[in-house]
Amino acid sequence: MVCNMILFCTVKLGYDNYLAATVSLCFIGASTLTPVLVGWFAETCLGRTKVLYVCAFLHFFGTAMLPVVAFPFEDFYIDNHHMTHQLEPREQKILFYTGLLAAALGIGGIRAILCPMGAYSLQSYNQHQLLSFFNWFYWLVNLNSTVVFLGIAYIQQSVAKNLGFLIPFTSVLLALIAIHMVRTKLTFNPKKGGSLLTTLGVFLNSLKMCCLHSRHLSGDVASWLDRAKENNGGRYSETHVENVKVLARLFPLYGLQLLYKACITQIPSSYYIQTMNSNLHLNGFLLPIGAMNVISILPLLLLAPLIECVTTWYLFMDKTPLAPVKVIAIGHVCAALSVLVAGLSEMHRKTYSPVEQALSGKVLQVSSMPCFQLAPQYILLGLAEALVTPACSLISFQLTPSHIRGISLHFLTLSYGGGCFLGAFIIQLVYLVSGGNFYPNVLHDGNLERFFFFLATLMAINTVMFWKMSYRYIDLSVQGRGLTTSPLAEKLLHYKACLRFYDTVDRSYTHDSVDRSYTHASIESIL
Repeated sequence: MVCNMILFCTVKLGYDNYLAATVSLCFIGASTLTPVLVGWFAETCLGRTKVLYVCAFLHFFGTAMLPVVAFPFEDFYIDNHHMTHQLEPREQKILFYTGLLAAALGIGGIRAILCPMGAYSLQSYNQHQLLSFFNWFYWLVNLNSTVVFLGIAYIQQSVAKNLGFLIPFTSVLLALIAIHMVRTKLTFNPKKGGSLLTTLGVFLNSLKMCCLHSRHLSGDVASWLDRAKENNGGRYSETHVENVKVLARLFPLYGLQLLYKACITQIPSSYYIQTMNSNLHLNGFLLPIGAMNVISILPLLLLAPLIECVTTWYLFMDKTPLAPVKVIAIGHVCAALSVLVAGLSEMHRKTYSPVEQALSGKVLQVSSMPCFQLAPQYILLGLAEALVTPACSLISFQLTPSHIRGISLHFLTLSYGGGCFLGAFIIQLVYLVSGGNFYPNVLHDGNLERFFFFLATLMAINTVMFWKMSYRYIDLSVQGRGLTTSPLAEKLLHYKACLRFYDTVDRSYTHDSVDRSYTHASIESIL
């Protein structure tokens, strides 16, 4: 659905470049965030099986809307008077956004319920096995993307044009049939841990108690999150708070992935527009624009087996492989260099004379520079993705206790989705501040390279900040451990919290009551 969305928005719907890029990034961001939100909804409200079928229907409906929006199919549809009939622009936009929203929600439910199943058996894996799993997992995902960008993108752009939007609709229908056939073998009851809502509640309650502490209460705590504990007057048990403190250690890592993901998402947005305005002809053959995305996928397809071999060799030689944080830092440098090279390529592309090029039935004025000269920026960004994503998943998985690893990966996913929306916000901001000069509708009339240089500067600052705090995640030998307490201990903490919070009980009575409660708890545990 994404591989030709910008071409569809600009040529079919008449959007400006910045608006088409914003729509594409927002759809990618929503599709990334919905698995977290729909997964939580499935666990707490409706149930996994029902949510799976509801989201499957939404996905089916959303993908069916694209052919409707693309109507008429100029490929074969013409009436007896040789006239095509089409929807009004307003109706097209309503159906288009309705379809995208339904598809994003459907994607969320299917991913949240089906995709995590491969990770259920990872609890006892060591660091090398985990890295191997994440490397091959993302390798398979990108292998699928290669088929999409080479095959479906070509059909949509050159062969069947608007009729090509039936492909997502048909593929989803076949996928739903396959899911229904194997429904009895699906794992519907995975191991449950902490709740995303509970985690966010601890932060909100800690902030509330800190404000209350500054006005009315007394006493110091080791961490501001400890204010949410019941024995400090908060609402949450010590188990929940300690687990959130383990997660909080990873929040700087998640935060610094926002700008990185905003940089990575330039492939389906700004890089796509840059390629669309370059010469796509190769010996008389019109290349699909999505074929350039395959160049960014090749580094991951090649590096995953290479990293596996190098890591195995290091372990065989009793040497320590490169730390994941150092791999992430190298990936961030590659991302910054990619955007910098994109700016230089844009300056070079504008020096070529314009030529006419037909895309999806519309003739556009594009640069005569061959699109393959943009390959270095795609390779660098693909190299960054190959290095960063598996290493981030490994750190998020390794540094958290087993029962909250799902929440940890959820926050990593939230940072990726937030990065897509951040990229859309940066595009909108740059367009408004520059008056359309830094993100022009006609590239020869503006300075798109300045947008790339601005993004490269931000990414360089982000890389330096990550390197400064990377020392926190170098040692992965000791996994994060949460607290587990018995119900009697929880009740004792709650009882002590009431005495501390109101601070109106006689001291001797307090100590005697606590001693009696402790003795009673000990007797019950012995029995």
